[in-house]
Amino acid sequence: MNYIYRPQGVCSREFHFEIEDGKVLSFEAVGGCNGNLKGIGRLIRGRDVQEVIEDLNGVTCGPKPTSCPDQIAKALEAYCKENG
Repeated sequence: MNYIYRPQGVCSREFHFEIEDGKVLSFEAVGGCNGNLKGIGRLIRGRDVQEVIEDLNGVTCGPKPTSCPDQIAKALEAYCKENG
């Protein structure tokens, strides 16, 4: 299933996920720190959605209360709420 999320409080404008059987098959960000987000996408590929949420939830970026990794966790939490 393809899932699109619009993060809040970060430079990225949109996250695109492909999720199947509770696993992240792919991730792509629109905007933000291109290299870092490509790296994160490779690191979460094939991983269980719940594991990714646990690992990335609460990561901050400098003085900001959130970050792109934290927003990825928020996106996956929203996906879980919407899709059971």
